[in-house]
Amino acid sequence: MERNIKILLALLLLLCLADMPYGFYQLVRFVAMIGFVWLAWQANGSGKNSEAFIYIALALLFQPLIKISLGRALWNFIDVVVGVGLLISILAISKEKQND
Repeated sequence: MERNIKILLALLLLLCLADMPYGFYQLVRFVAMIGFVWLAWQANGSGKNSEAFIYIALALLFQPLIKISLGRALWNFIDVVVGVGLLISILAISKEKQND
């Protein structure tokens, strides 16, 4: 489940680079907030406190209730960094499981 949520979030964030209607970006912010809260809850339950902290910070950054105006270019950069980071974390988890 964690892997699927990370893939979904990464795809949505990378789709934000395309010229989409404003409602799509609002949907992405809402889905990202819920996804990052869930990932934080899972990480906290596994004793990964620093990972949980990062996911909480991302949930606050992407939350749709209080708009954070950073400009399109900066949001695009953040979307790419977070999306690629999520994909890298999937690969890192896969390598950990192979080594176990």
